[in-house]
Amino acid sequence: MAKRLATEYVNAKLQLKHEEMARFITFMEDQQLRSQVLVLDNGNQELVLQDVAGREEIRLTFERRQDGYVCELNCRLLAPKLTNAMRKALSTFRGSAIVNRIYSHYTMIYHYKNGAVQLIVESTASGQRVVFEHKDTLGQLERVFRSRLIEREISLIQGAVNELLDLRNQAPGSHELEEIDRRLSQLTHKLFVLEA
Repeated sequence: MAKRLATEYVNAKLQLKHEEMARFITFMEDQQLRSQVLVLDNGNQELVLQDVAGREEIRLTFERRQDGYVCELNCRLLAPKLTNAMRKALSTFRGSAIVNRIYSHYTMIYHYKNGAVQLIVESTASGQRVVFEHKDTLGQLERVFRSRLIEREISLIQGAVNELLDLRNQAPGSHELEEIDRRLSQLTHKLFVLEA
C-alpha cells in the first residue's frame, strides 16, 4: 500500500452555528491532539491544534458572523493524527473542501460538499481519471415520479374538459351553460398551471 506523503486542504470551509462551536472544540479534543482555544478581541476564535509529538500544528481561525462562525482554510498537513482529525471534522460538521492526498507517484483529489465526498479524481503524470462520482439516484427517481404524476393529472383534466365540452354541446338552457363554462374555466386554469 502506498504511503501518503501529505494532505492538502484547498478552499476548506466550515460553517458552525454558535452552539456547534463548543461541540467542535470538544470533538477536536477527543482526537488525541493538543489543543488551545484563543478568543480574539473581535469575537473571533482561533483553535490551535498540535499533534502529540509536537512536530506540526494547525491554526483554525473562526470568524464570528451573525449566525455563527466561519473557518476558511488552505493548508498542508503531514502528521496522520492531524490529517485524520481534519477529515473527520470536515465530514461531521458538513464542511466543503478540495482535499489532495499526495502519494509518491500520484495524487487523489477528493471534492467534499456538505461533509460528503462528491467526486474522487486520481491525478498522475499521464493525466486524470474519475474514480468515484456521487449520483443523486433517489432524487432523480423522485423527479421522474413527480413528473409522471403531473402527466397523469394533465391527462385526467383533459378527459374532464372533453366531457364538459360534450355536455356543453347538449345543454338545453343558459343556466347549465354558465355552470359548464365556470367548470371549464377552472379546469383550463389548472391545466395551464400544471403544464407550466
